[in-house]
Amino acid sequence: MAKRVRVVRWGIPVAAVAVVAAAVGAGPVIAAVGGEPSLPDKTAEQLLADVARTWQHGPMPQMSGTIVETASLGLPALPGLSGPGPSGATPVSLLSGSHQLKIWYAGENRFRLMLPGEMSETDLIADGDTVWFWDSAANKATRLTAPAAPGGTATPFPLPSGPASMPATPEQAAREVLKAAGTDTAISVGDDVTVAGRGAYQLVLTPRSPDSLIKDVRVALDGERLMPLRVQVYAKGAAEPAFEVGFETLSFTSPAPENFAFTPPPGAKVEQGVDVPAAGRRPETAPGAPDGAHDGTRVVGSGWDRVLVAPLPAAVDGKQNERKGDGPDVAALLGGVRSAATPVSGEWGSGRLLRTKVVSILLTDDGRLLAGAVTPEALYRAAR
Repeated sequence: MAKRVRVVRWGIPVAAVAVVAAAVGAGPVIAAVGGEPSLPDKTAEQLLADVARTWQHGPMPQMSGTIVETASLGLPALPGLSGPGPSGATPVSLLSGSHQLKIWYAGENRFRLMLPGEMSETDLIADGDTVWFWDSAANKATRLTAPAAPGGTATPFPLPSGPASMPATPEQAAREVLKAAGTDTAISVGDDVTVAGRGAYQLVLTPRSPDSLIKDVRVALDGERLMPLRVQVYAKGAAEPAFEVGFETLSFTSPAPENFAFTPPPGAKVEQGVDVPAAGRRPETAPGAPDGAHDGTRVVGSGWDRVLVAPLPAAVDGKQNERKGDGPDVAALLGGVRSAATPVSGEWGSGRLLRTKVVSILLTDDGRLLAGAVTPEALYRAAR
């Protein structure tokens, strides 16, 4: 099938695309030609309108399936990257290798996410207003209470941030990608693809910024339901994705009720956790304050050129880490980054730089961490 090359300039927020959503027809009829999907032609504008309409008007269809996340960022051998720990995947281990996530979804307040390990599993189970987080390796169950969602349509999977040890879903990744896209992004429609046995369109987002390390991001949209099935991030000069999250199997059937029933087993430690944010909402911060502002973390720049600037944990400098929330895996990872990084200096000061295929990380000698999918020069400008 000939490659579609219709390109548009992304100059309006995703939400604004909903204005033209009414002009988009119903779901397409999918035919197979030579084993490949054959979908009705759609422009990038039409697909963006489809996505906006799907997200705003939902609801998410009932389904079950398996998602696979694969990260190949080009990081050197660092502590915590070799694989899951005794309690399953950690935020650090998700930066490398492949991880599987099983999903059962019957509604915005009735779902289950299960992260299997070699000899354990981690589950997030919601059934009505009760949410359980189960760690079989630690034999611990944490019960959370989810308040009723406010008016409006809730996003699928009520915990978009989720536990840090849970991989992202294609839906979450697609939202972040489209949120990052701005006037510095060219959007085109690529070849139709097959994901989890379903024909899908491909939106291809190409950063225009010379500072970006990303060649393009490809979002596969189900040809019938227009929901994201897969997100792939390609680095400049690379033939294989540096990051990918997508459905391996998918069935749009109602999951059996027993998938959402959970009772802590005898002998398990049971705790009461804090309330879960309502569906589609993140914990509130101070009015006008960016996420992380309370601990000195901030974001410099916009779009693909965004750079995260954060204070370094004391443990990275070999001192005891007494800051609340700095897990030992993160401290060990940053210590490994410092050991593998190259000394650099400039008008901004001095420090150590680690550059991978899609991420540059700068640890400054004055105690800052700067990271982004940008060139080192962009980090130096942010450090100034």
